[in-house]
Amino acid sequence: MSKSKRVPVVILNGFLGSGKTTLFRNLLAQSKKKNIAVSAIVNDMSELDVDGEILGNTSAVEENNRILESIHSCVLSSKEGIEKLDQAVQRFLSEQQPELIIVETSGSCHPLPLLEYFKEQPKVKLTGVFTLVDSLMLSHDFNYGESLIPKLQNNLTAGYRDTVNLLVEQIMFCSHLFLTKGDRIEEGKLPRIASFIQKINPSVSMHSVVFGRLDIESLFELKEYDYRKVDRLAKEIKPVLDAEDEANKPYDLATRVIKDERPFHPQRLWDTCHKYLDKRIYRSKGFFWLASRGKYSMLWNQAAGGINLEIIGSWRSGIIEDENHGLMEMEITQLKEMLKNETGRFGDRHCELTVIGDKSQVDQFTNALESCFLTEEEIEHWKKGDQFEDPWPKNIVKRES
Repeated sequence: MSKSKRVPVVILNGFLGSGKTTLFRNLLAQSKKKNIAVSAIVNDMSELDVDGEILGNTSAVEENNRILESIHSCVLSSKEGIEKLDQAVQRFLSEQQPELIIVETSGSCHPLPLLEYFKEQPKVKLTGVFTLVDSLMLSHDFNYGESLIPKLQNNLTAGYRDTVNLLVEQIMFCSHLFLTKGDRIEEGKLPRIASFIQKINPSVSMHSVVFGRLDIESLFELKEYDYRKVDRLAKEIKPVLDAEDEANKPYDLATRVIKDERPFHPQRLWDTCHKYLDKRIYRSKGFFWLASRGKYSMLWNQAAGGINLEIIGSWRSGIIEDENHGLMEMEITQLKEMLKNETGRFGDRHCELTVIGDKSQVDQFTNALESCFLTEEEIEHWKKGDQFEDPWPKNIVKRES
């Protein structure tokens, strides 16, 4: 394959909860509408593969699930992750004819091993290393970015590496930087954030993106990534990365998984989040249901101090229980037949969440969340039709594929 015909690759990198999946979902939707052949790779460090399921529900992937490769239970920048990345890329090149390959990393992924991998690939060319930075997180945790460099300097002085190092290095290696959630910070503060980010990577192309709105056709205008710009930086960082222990779960990050059939008590869940959620819980996400809203399958999406709830569909069990389901008798019969294969006590309803954060806090927050499931006594009341206080907003977004 000639240099000019190599398939372009764009990496969506960035810390946990920065908006990578939202952007990716938007790009996949555009690829279908504009008939652009895109192959997609998504990485989730958790075993639950939440992001893979979200992208799998987009219309582009539902039409052809072979265009999506989900790599989970490891970080893409680890040795295991790079091996799986190579397998995915080679499969796409042999089975598909992609015009573009998009890779979404997990939030704990360091960009350098990915750069080293793509630099040696003869059939693809890396054109964009996009780092997404959460403006809301920077405003809350780093005084709009002002304290980011001082905190890094303190780490360097102490010989200590944590998520601050990762965030800064993601910025240093990127070709394009996207500030997300700018609509959720104080008006006029976005240029302040940009000014501090510019000090970390003076040559980076910087943009603001809201709700993942980025024209997919602009990705074909990108030039090949300039490896020479980061050559010196790469030589300095590589020995440090090679020496790091626990490469699959770096930077003192820990992951916990919650699986339960029971619904959450809405008031208890609300109180727990307000009491136990702090900036050391970087990310929690997954699928769940509330006792007060038994019909709906919902997406839990937390980053730093913010939580978004989205309706992603209806449980079959919930539809059948709804007196106003509006379905024909034949459709209800079909749903009941499908539910015969479900072994859960609440039919197809269940909760699956992953929690990612500092090792010192993950267990406490996970245990607190698990205490929010209905007790057996509450389940009996729920079955009898008792209502539960529900302080969560009623205007929850319904997710569109």
